[in-house]
Amino acid sequence: MAGRIRASFASGAGLCIRPRSGGVPHQIGSLGMQLAASELVPQTEALRDGRWCCRGARPLGFADDRRYLAAHQERRGGHVHVLRTVLSRLHQVRPNRRATVKSYSQVPARLLACLYDSKSESPSLAAYCAGFELKQWRCEPLADHIMEWIADYALIEDELRVSHANMYVRLKEAAARVYKSAAYKARGEVGEIMLHAICRDFFGTIPFAPRVFYLTSSNDVVKSFDMVHVLYKDTGEFELWLGEAKFYKDPIEAVTSAIKSVQTHIDAGFLKNEKLLLGPQISKDIPQYEEIRSLFSVQTSLDKLFSAAVFPICIACDSKAVQKHTSQTKAYVELLEKELRALQKKIVDSGLTSKTKVMLIYVPLGSKDALAAAFDKKLKGIAA
Repeated sequence: MAGRIRASFASGAGLCIRPRSGGVPHQIGSLGMQLAASELVPQTEALRDGRWCCRGARPLGFADDRRYLAAHQERRGGHVHVLRTVLSRLHQVRPNRRATVKSYSQVPARLLACLYDSKSESPSLAAYCAGFELKQWRCEPLADHIMEWIADYALIEDELRVSHANMYVRLKEAAARVYKSAAYKARGEVGEIMLHAICRDFFGTIPFAPRVFYLTSSNDVVKSFDMVHVLYKDTGEFELWLGEAKFYKDPIEAVTSAIKSVQTHIDAGFLKNEKLLLGPQISKDIPQYEEIRSLFSVQTSLDKLFSAAVFPICIACDSKAVQKHTSQTKAYVELLEKELRALQKKIVDSGLTSKTKVMLIYVPLGSKDALAAAFDKKLKGIAA
């Protein structure tokens, strides 16, 4: 019996077969090192995010798949021929494990340029710049770009399902949450949104819990995580990105404050408390929810959480390199790297990299005050 095949490449979504006669689609497996071969009989099924997810699937290797199909060929009839065809084709398909939630599949157009990126160092380093325009640092375009990200930053996944009928309401909701947050009163929200945007845009992370709500529930601006994202890797594993952002004029003050915050994060007593607060708020719609949720259970050792955690530190501060140049020249990039190295040295000297995985993200600014003022003006225009 011939079937019509629909494939989804998100982790856990699996492949589906829908018979031409219009029967129930059957999940035959998620792409990866192993397939999940499910029983080819009508079962209780659930429709989530427009995809059929079949219960009762059991993991099997390719060889086991063939033995399983052979053993059930007589009982399953024509379904098996379709399964054989799909399984053989899966050998030629490279798995894509960068799982996404539908609402997070789109991001604003990129403005920042990556001028330095080194993943082999400890901490790993990256520098992102807004660039120059008419011999001026691009302050206004950067403020506009940050505004483009406020919905992705402040709204939960369900609220990002926007149409022309509700987009203005959603934008006002996002602006109101940012404007009324305690971090915004301390002018720290700009740095947090930039950290969120860079991780989403350049690394493909997605939030696994509602950041703004988490901040409110903890009622602790200084010690709460500035970002809670998950990065799905091609190996099928994932990393929890628990970020810290600093939006300062002085770079040394910024990195010193960031180090202190992360050291507080990795304190056993504090982290246990954060697990209790964050765990129940993890979105059930994200891929590998059960695995991620288990890391935040009371019974799970903090060691397991640490093994999956990465602490991105975003330093957005005034830069002499930006202030001394009017275009992106070789001399500008070299001076920028020196500033990045100075921040790296502070982190290494603190001993932080010997305790946990750290990523340093540097965003040089022409004027922190000018950017804060430009963003504030734009945000108030919407939140009013």
